[in-house]
Amino acid sequence: MLLEVTGVSAGYGRIGVLHDLSLTVDRGEIVSVLGPNGAGKTTLLKAISGIVPLTGGSIRFDGVDLRRKRPEQRARLGLAHLPEGRGILRTLTVGENLDLGAVGRRDGRSAIASDRERLLEVFPALAGRLNQGAALLSGGQQQMLALARGLIAKPKLLIIDELSFGLAPKIVSELYDVLAQLRSTGVTFLIVEQQVSVLRVSDRSYVLRGGTTAIERRSDLLADSDELVSTYFRQ
Repeated sequence: MLLEVTGVSAGYGRIGVLHDLSLTVDRGEIVSVLGPNGAGKTTLLKAISGIVPLTGGSIRFDGVDLRRKRPEQRARLGLAHLPEGRGILRTLTVGENLDLGAVGRRDGRSAIASDRERLLEVFPALAGRLNQGAALLSGGQQQMLALARGLIAKPKLLIIDELSFGLAPKIVSELYDVLAQLRSTGVTFLIVEQQVSVLRVSDRSYVLRGGTTAIERRSDLLADSDELVSTYFRQ
């Protein structure tokens, strides 16, 4: 088990958002977390990465208890977080954004350069734009850059908040295909989404409602289930 979230409660000050929420992610999986607005999806990822403190429960990553680990310590353990809205540094170039993603690595320039070349093959739209300002990229290219920057850190787990944010369905489908391809390199993914199209590439899915887990299913079974619709729209 790579990630174990057990009975987690968290929120902002006195405002509770997550309530006794549990989920797991095995090595090599793509796990999706679905739910309507306000279900607690983004707060869950912030709790995992250490941005939002827990008020109850525990999170273990690769066998390590994360409760006393700061965000940068969690990153050194192999946890990377791609936030909603892409989170690239728009004032830097494409190449500088990629360099920033590799800052925490200690395996040498040659290994980093090799991984950078491999990622530019995966995202060829970035290859000719290394000296271009990130702000000048299209929305799809910016999301590619955000993914590449997260992946060049060589994380064990990449958690992604709304990969589809602001993108055309065709671009989203292409990005999902890239994730499925990259899984073979040893990266595990936890993806938060509102769009049910993520079920096409994920192995298992959780549906959140009111800050807790309403459904856990194998993704292919959930895609064919009326239970997903009823959970989304139940008041």
